[in-house]
Amino acid sequence: MENLRNGSITIYDALKNIENGKYVMPAFQRQYVWNMEQIEKLWDSILLDYPISVFLFWHIDENNTSKDTYFCQFLNSATFNFQKKSSTPNYETAPVNTKITDTAVLDGQQRLTSFYLSLFSDDVYIKGKHEKGSGGSIAKLRIELDKNKIEDTEGEYNTKQYSIVYTEKTRNSPTQFEFRNLIKDNRFKNKKTRQEAIDDSIKSVPNSSRNYANDLLNNLCRKIFDEKLISYIEMYNINQEDALEMFVRFNSGGKPLKKSDITMSILEVFWQNVRPEFGRLLANSSYKNFGNDFLIRTALMLYGDVIKSNINKKTADDLHKNWREFSTALKNLERLLKTMNIEVNHFSTSWNILLPIIYFIYNNPDYDNDREAIKAYLIRGALFTYFKTGTTGKLSQMRNKISANDFRITMEMLDNMSELRITEARIDDLLNLEYGSKVVVEALYYLSLGWQNSKCSYAVDHLHPLKVFATKPFGIDMTQWKKSREKKNKLPNLQRLEGKLNISKGDMSLVNFFNCMNEEQQEIFRKQSLIPDNVSLELEDFEDFYEKRKELLKEKLTALLDGNLEANEEIEFSDEEPIIEVDDNEEQDLFEIDKEDIDKKVVLKRLRAVGFDTFVKYYRKFADPNLETGDIKEILEQNESYKESSCNTKASNGKRIIENGWGKAALAIIANANRIDDSIIEDAKKLLKKIK
Repeated sequence: MENLRNGSITIYDALKNIENGKYVMPAFQRQYVWNMEQIEKLWDSILLDYPISVFLFWHIDENNTSKDTYFCQFLNSATFNFQKKSSTPNYETAPVNTKITDTAVLDGQQRLTSFYLSLFSDDVYIKGKHEKGSGGSIAKLRIELDKNKIEDTEGEYNTKQYSIVYTEKTRNSPTQFEFRNLIKDNRFKNKKTRQEAIDDSIKSVPNSSRNYANDLLNNLCRKIFDEKLISYIEMYNINQEDALEMFVRFNSGGKPLKKSDITMSILEVFWQNVRPEFGRLLANSSYKNFGNDFLIRTALMLYGDVIKSNINKKTADDLHKNWREFSTALKNLERLLKTMNIEVNHFSTSWNILLPIIYFIYNNPDYDNDREAIKAYLIRGALFTYFKTGTTGKLSQMRNKISANDFRITMEMLDNMSELRITEARIDDLLNLEYGSKVVVEALYYLSLGWQNSKCSYAVDHLHPLKVFATKPFGIDMTQWKKSREKKNKLPNLQRLEGKLNISKGDMSLVNFFNCMNEEQQEIFRKQSLIPDNVSLELEDFEDFYEKRKELLKEKLTALLDGNLEANEEIEFSDEEPIIEVDDNEEQDLFEIDKEDIDKKVVLKRLRAVGFDTFVKYYRKFADPNLETGDIKEILEQNESYKESSCNTKASNGKRIIENGWGKAALAIIANANRIDDSIIEDAKKLLKKIK
């Protein structure tokens, strides 16, 4: 049963526990990252009686550790670069004898390491700007005892009140005291001899500062040797997996820690070069936007326990030993998907669906023979949202089924899985999905495989635009019109259109947009948009258009879900874009975005975080180089009813849009938006004309 016990000890006792091997760190700890200024401020906080937070310890013994439980010793030396930032390599693992070592530090290793380096180490170095490797000039942590030499920082925010600094000077100033002397000279520890040691240390201090220096060193000694400043919670009877979970939670403040960050640290224990190898694989392929999480989960799928998601020595060794085969499997997946006109980077944020295919490819060199079943699995998994819940359990299920099926994905296997089986109800559900659904985006993506261009960006929007449903056409009874309005956002009225063309189309009626094209363009548009031949595009005939397109979509989706490799008709691209007639061509150009220079999706994501109306209303504030994010946040707090966190989000994203040179693009998006107040659109257009 899990037990929590509270306690407190002195800084000195904690550091002696490190020196004697009682305290260690779990292998999943990150490397030492504090810079010298953070160490200096830590000691400043101690002297100012500021709290230094609670430490979290994990009691280890033979019952909750095994041969796969690895630990690291604390650093006894460190190297910092010329900017005084840590450049110390990762900790090395060490064998643990639980009769001597019984405590692993889960939270507090940066602080304890800083204390240890300050007081117990003679090997702290600062490298020159062009020096490489470890070593450098020896640095000492010193405190100024002459109060007349201390800069007055009263009233300044986040500055040190005491002059504590790491310095490379080989000779002390007579009034500087080295922290390390507190440990080297045993008289400081003993209360009976402490004053004698202090008197010897302040002999060179001017009389005007002698009392200050005496009080300062006495205070420092009390903080290190007497007061129990290290308050801790020690956890008993928990295993490594639970300890890892606690570590992630305790480190969720400040710079967020993901479990994959910890897993990478564990991997580095067993394979020192894993991080650069991961980096090269991702950087030099179509997987560059996937990240280390993807590679770690893939490794667990191939060699480890994908449910527990913990890396052990065997999994890491298997990955290292089979790295060439691992990399080849990813390349083969990319090649395989290209034969289906599917780009692997389409899955950069939904890559779990790829892992069973990688497992199949890795274990079966004849995977090409089952391309139809692979395509069926991929599309069913995406459209039936197979991985929406219970991801690791689903991955384990797929791995077991593929293994039991002679390392193959087959149509029979898929049809025997209830969550991946095609049914009439599931297809009807797809056809009734509405605009805004992620599954709609996926469905239209797969329906477009025969003609989409990977170099273009696409948007999902309405064939008959929403604006035309505002007024009932003459000749349609109200009952029929209500039914049509209920269907306007559903899949049969949605299309996937090249982004720039979609912006140009705007609220133009479908029939007018179609009539702007020549015959060749009209034929291509019908095929790409899956509009049946001889169906009227007039709004008055919307019901007939909707039902006939719905039947065609049902036929196409069924073929895709069956893995039909010929389901996507190859459609030639026209060399000419449709000519959209507008009243003012110059203004039309002004309100469009150059897709070669700017990714609309990125701008749109930032813009939505700000809000269209807020971006337009406060555009001049965002664009003002004299205003920082914090200034704009305050302006929003004073003038709007947003929460503080919302003000911060809007201010930072609005400022980022301007700093990245996306201001004009953002205004163009707003100027072409369909579903916002006309006044906002007009204001955006006015701003665009002024900044042209």
